[in-house]
Amino acid sequence: MRVLATAGHVDHGKSTLVWALTGVDPDRWPEEKARGMTIDLGFAAASLPSGEEVGFVDVPGHGRLVRNMLAGVGGADACLFVVAATEGWKEQSEEHLRILELMGVHDGLVALTKVGLVDDEWAQIAAMEVRDHLAGTFLEGAETVEVDVPAGRGVDELRAALDRLVARVPPAADAGRPRLWVDRSFSVRGSGTVVTGTLTGGSLAVGDEVIVEPGGHRCRVRALQSHHHTLERASPGRRLAVNLIGVQRAEVRRGMAVVAAGQWHLSSCFDASLSVLAAVGHAVDRRGAYSVHVGSREVPARLSVIGGGRIEPGETGWIRVWSRDRAGLPLVPGDRYVLREAGRFETVGGGEVLDVDPVLAVSRARPDRSVKRLVKERGWVDAGHLSRITGETAVPDVGRWVVDPEALEKVRSSLLARCREAGPTGLDVAALDAKERAVVAAGLDGAEVRTGRLVDSSVPSERLSGDAERLLGALESAKWSPPAVSPADRAALRELSLRGLAVDAGGEWFAASAIQSAVQLVAQLLESRPEGFTVSEARDLLSSSRKHVLPLLAHLDSMGVTRRRGDVRVAGPRLGGRR
Repeated sequence: MRVLATAGHVDHGKSTLVWALTGVDPDRWPEEKARGMTIDLGFAAASLPSGEEVGFVDVPGHGRLVRNMLAGVGGADACLFVVAATEGWKEQSEEHLRILELMGVHDGLVALTKVGLVDDEWAQIAAMEVRDHLAGTFLEGAETVEVDVPAGRGVDELRAALDRLVARVPPAADAGRPRLWVDRSFSVRGSGTVVTGTLTGGSLAVGDEVIVEPGGHRCRVRALQSHHHTLERASPGRRLAVNLIGVQRAEVRRGMAVVAAGQWHLSSCFDASLSVLAAVGHAVDRRGAYSVHVGSREVPARLSVIGGGRIEPGETGWIRVWSRDRAGLPLVPGDRYVLREAGRFETVGGGEVLDVDPVLAVSRARPDRSVKRLVKERGWVDAGHLSRITGETAVPDVGRWVVDPEALEKVRSSLLARCREAGPTGLDVAALDAKERAVVAAGLDGAEVRTGRLVDSSVPSERLSGDAERLLGALESAKWSPPAVSPADRAALRELSLRGLAVDAGGEWFAASAIQSAVQLVAQLLESRPEGFTVSEARDLLSSSRKHVLPLLAHLDSMGVTRRRGDVRVAGPRLGGRR
């Protein structure tokens, strides 16, 4: 299926065309029927002569309803641009055309309507005027079909033209990242909450676990329908009605998005390109009451021009946008947006989202869609976070991170320098932070791990005394249930402690290697259980007893690996948790 958005001035016949093509009146509300004017979005579908399906999003054409029009064109593959021969090109014809360009629509066709009300010469003049206005736009050279629905003229020709359009418009890509911007939500007795929108980015199936953002409402897909056809699985590019279990109708509204869990970064600040429309009578700078339209959502925002100054009409620059709605938006680089100024009630321009999680100051930012730039600016980026902010699969270089080469070399050089300074004792690997431990695990030229210590490779190994070697063997084999030590072991313990091979944790002695292994296991547990774990869960994880686990956890707390929060342990600063 391809989804087409109608576009054009009010009362030029968009809804009548949709009705003629589909048999469905897209004007759903009594007010629309009473006034003979589309107020909100309407939806319908038709099978074309080739058998291909096409969905229509019918948008209002009145200037005061542009915000409703914007909510419907975000997922469109192409457009059906409508101009009445009786009136010709009008104000909203121009604004709708520019909005479609800003939203990244690349193809469409033109319907010249109401031709039965004018003579042939007038119709030819109207068609020439439309061609003049479309020159230099994505609709330059677009096929134009003359139509008069009441007279039954041109409807079949329009269907054939739609077939040709659909044949050349590529299907929506499936990147495995479904997102459905909600344009309607309602309740159905016996079924519960239903939302509608155009599915992009990936497929949805019955039974899928999804999240409604912003808000983090976790729910499950109960049923799927596309224009009254029940589906088990829906591919991207479809108009879709999704029946959700686990969320109330009052919790979902237009502008929210249904997405898969863990795939999206919620952005309340992003960098983007901005092309200011040539027809705007003023430059764009940080002053003004702006609103940003992306998907079906409208949010009030403030902005700064990156690099300072302002962007003149007809020019393109970079801006940073701060949403005044702190809940954030599920965005990805490449998303298109439109910028409007509330005070003037005008469309200012729009462009492409480039960075959904900027870290540099506005004065230093140079945004683009390069993953390499993102990594260089951050140094170390969690691979999962990098995937969320780029929309691309990220493979970690070191541990769980993607690392800039300069940042990686800095950590390596620091570890080697500290190893040399420490001499034969070396560094306790368990006491290193998570990034340093990942570098050690990946291999560090010039240093090696000896019984839990990172030692300069050039330092010869020193043999332990017999008593110390015997005691270390006992501690290492016992791991997290170490044997009791006697006063006779004091000298051996002192030797092991000085060499960094054994650790006193509240009176219980553990091998340093056991501490290091415990750090790794606890880090893995907290990745899957960020809400924390209890003492009994740690006891099961380490196959130990409460007697030994309590002092061990207290030692991990002191290292900053974990942090106690009530009855559970959560990630400490060394694992990226808050202090």
